Amino acid sequence: MDKSSGAVILGGRALNRATLERQLLLRPSRLGVLEAVRHLVGLQAQNVKPPYYALAARLDGFVPEGLSALMAEREVARIVTLRSTLHTHTAEDCLGLRPLVQAARERELAAFRKGLTGVDLGRLAALARELVEEEPRTMAQLRTALGAAWPDAEPRALAVAARCTLPLVQVTPRGLWDRGGQVALTTVEHWLGRPAGPVPAVDDVVPRYLAAFGPASVKDMQTWAGLTRLREVFERLRPGLQTFRDENGVELFDLPEAPRPDPDTPAPPRFLPEFDNLLLAHADRTRVVPPPLRGRSWQGNQAFRTLLVDGFLAGLWTLDADALVIEPLTPLTPVQRRDVTEEGERMLRVMHPGTPYDIRFGTVVRP
Repeated sequence: MDKSSGAVILGGRALNRATLERQLLLRPSRLGVLEAVRHLVGLQAQNVKPPYYALAARLDGFVPEGLSALMAEREVARIVTLRSTLHTHTAEDCLGLRPLVQAARERELAAFRKGLTGVDLGRLAALARELVEEEPRTMAQLRTALGAAWPDAEPRALAVAARCTLPLVQVTPRGLWDRGGQVALTTVEHWLGRPAGPVPAVDDVVPRYLAAFGPASVKDMQTWAGLTRLREVFERLRPGLQTFRDENGVELFDLPEAPRPDPDTPAPPRFLPEFDNLLLAHADRTRVVPPPLRGRSWQGNQAFRTLLVDGFLAGLWTLDADALVIEPLTPLTPVQRRDVTEEGERMLRVMHPGTPYDIRFGTVVRP
């Protein structure tokens, strides 16, 4: 208890276990694939395969074909939303969340203004919509077609403007399991065959964020969504929320009935894909990333596949032609190595059934 404020203090392990519970990582969840994508408010999807590995780490009985079928049936789709990054969302969230984060897309567009001198963005959006709804277009095709209308503009800036002003989805076969396909775009309304509904109120998104990532601070949610000025939203919602403090005194908000497991609850090893939202959804990532390992799961703009041990980042992994290669970032005990091996075997059975892989441990990767 923080005597000065009266708020209960949640330590790092308490926050870790609460977040893992919300993220379906303490035990295999029985949620269906569509329900899990909805609960998690989307899956980070800069690359094609991460959403599949993300669900393999979380769901009981998951098979990659389950998510792939939903994508083929247009029940889920790939679209730029949170933090102006590509996510796999349910159809409803594709329609609703994309307009909610439009302000972030406009900030992204601002970096290309010099290349858009003399370009009427309203006319550009109308022409780009006509083009991609006639047939899905690649970014290169958009650059060429829009460049014909504005020959003095910078071609890349024109395509970026189309991407930022319109809600564009990546059409299949891109994103399907074990299928190839270049990135081709059309509008979300055209792909899903229905118009977007009213933009959801941020007040309605806060509880969804807390249900998947809480307890969390205002800054945490702003980091997750790529939005700003959310303090007043949390203040409006304060009477219906429960508040805590972390060990640094930062105020945390949560849903009153949300699970907050005992800090000593066992957390099995988990193999997570690159760009997993567990590591991206908070301003303060120490609930998952020990301070000595800060920055170890990234190099430049590239994220690595991560291994959790006891709920925290403890290693990186790659899948070579014949082996699952694990690179510990901290020493693992014999029991932990055994548990990691068993979880690796389970992951391989789910994601690559019938394919023989060795499991190899490297030496501890020092800073």
